[in-house]
Amino acid sequence: MAPRAGRVESPATARVVLLTLSAGQFLMALDSSVMNVSIATVAEDVGTTVTGIQGAITAYTLVMAMFMIPGGKIGALIGRKRAFMIGCCIYGCGSLTTALAPNLPVLLLGWALLEGIGAALILPAIVALVAGNFVAERRPAAYGLVAAAGAVAIALGPLIGGVATTYFSWRWVFAGEVLVVLGILVSARRIADAPTGGRRRIDLVGAVLSALGLGIFVYGVLRSDEWGWFRPKPDAPSWLGVSLVVWLMLAGLLLVWLFLRWEARLVERRSEPLVDPAVLQNKQLTGGLTMFFFQYLVQMGVFFVVPLYLSVALGLSALTTGARLLPLSVTLLAAAVLIPRFLPDISPRRVVRLGILSLLAGAVVLMAALDADAGAEIVTVPLLLIGLGMGALASQLGAVTVSAVPEEQSAEVGGVQNAVTNLGASLGTALAGSIMIATLTSSFLTSVEQNPEVPAGVKSQATVRLQSGAPFLSDAQLKTALDESGTSSEVKKDALDANAAARLDGLRAALTVLALAALLAMFFTSRIPTTQPRSTEP
Repeated sequence: MAPRAGRVESPATARVVLLTLSAGQFLMALDSSVMNVSIATVAEDVGTTVTGIQGAITAYTLVMAMFMIPGGKIGALIGRKRAFMIGCCIYGCGSLTTALAPNLPVLLLGWALLEGIGAALILPAIVALVAGNFVAERRPAAYGLVAAAGAVAIALGPLIGGVATTYFSWRWVFAGEVLVVLGILVSARRIADAPTGGRRRIDLVGAVLSALGLGIFVYGVLRSDEWGWFRPKPDAPSWLGVSLVVWLMLAGLLLVWLFLRWEARLVERRSEPLVDPAVLQNKQLTGGLTMFFFQYLVQMGVFFVVPLYLSVALGLSALTTGARLLPLSVTLLAAAVLIPRFLPDISPRRVVRLGILSLLAGAVVLMAALDADAGAEIVTVPLLLIGLGMGALASQLGAVTVSAVPEEQSAEVGGVQNAVTNLGASLGTALAGSIMIATLTSSFLTSVEQNPEVPAGVKSQATVRLQSGAPFLSDAQLKTALDESGTSSEVKKDALDANAAARLDGLRAALTVLALAALLAMFFTSRIPTTQPRSTEP
């Protein structure tokens, strides 16, 4: 086994190290949420369409998914601290490029490519650096704070993006990221690193197979809303009558299987693999990874559904929507920090189960509270419960996965862990969105078909347009469209009522799927250990 990393002894140094790593996690998560409220403004500013900006967001997710596992291995080869700092430099260059981007190609270069590659180096290194700088007893609290920083960034993203876009410019968000990166690089000097070992080789074939497999799978998931999960939507690509999404996901899974077979072959030949397949037979590690997958699936699904309800169904501004998400951050931080501090010996399995139950309760309470006459206040209690669950999971899972393997494998585990969370986040957003839109479409069409006041021509047109991909319309947007089409006041009122009812049906369906995912996760908690990891150092 490689020599152990130096531990931070001074409490002041430990705080600096933890804040530095948390700041890195915050930045990585911020980009996935901060610009969602500013898509139209960004598109106009760089001379492109909303679709072009959505493509840039998709590309950022794809680059991270493709390079996360190789990024973890690079950290093991050149040093976790060096990989972290190089990743920060690349990410900072990407943020600066994005802030100055005059057009879409430059935006793609900065935001999608450079920031995505930087994130693929930073995120696995953070997992390893927490393990290398804190003894086993302190890792749950450290991992909890780092994970909480990422979740808080997702919750604060719409608020930060809304403030910047409303009062300044979206470009200031990325300019601010450059300043944060500079601060991280200065404070990173206090971080201790672990020796990298003697062998220095990266499995290029494995890197290509893993990148293509994960990238193609995630791309298929991200296109599901536009193309359809199984039955192709009108004008969407298909093969043998089945949506291309299915074939992309199957191709991705096949490549991942080939990747694992190739890695097993390297181990048999005593060569150095990108990821040793034997670690995936580790019950504790796979249990932690499974929980990460479900946590991010539910988490990103919630962050998709709740802002839509607040901004579209209730018509709140981006600033007010962001403010309404703050209760989630409060309980998330409290649980992530206070559980390890005041209950250091509690069973990780018990905390994880209670966290999942809290996520489930939050989704069910919100589902029950949704009503045509409900206001924004109904999200407060569900978000407090969901934040509590997320914080409870964050306080345990990082330590569970890293303590399952020898410390020299922490960087590789970081790469796999972040690849799994990326898959969960992509699936959570796609499932919530597609279930919500499908239910909304079905509900709205049923209301329209059963209304004798609606002309047959309008029914036919509505059916064609909705089946091609129904938009999640606010009442104001629908009213404008109906006014432009010259619809009578009676039909207009019926359509608005049908839209409001269909919107709530769609939101409830999405929350039902997220609640079922949380319930399904409970069946895999038996793989989580019942005792906290303990240091074996003298």
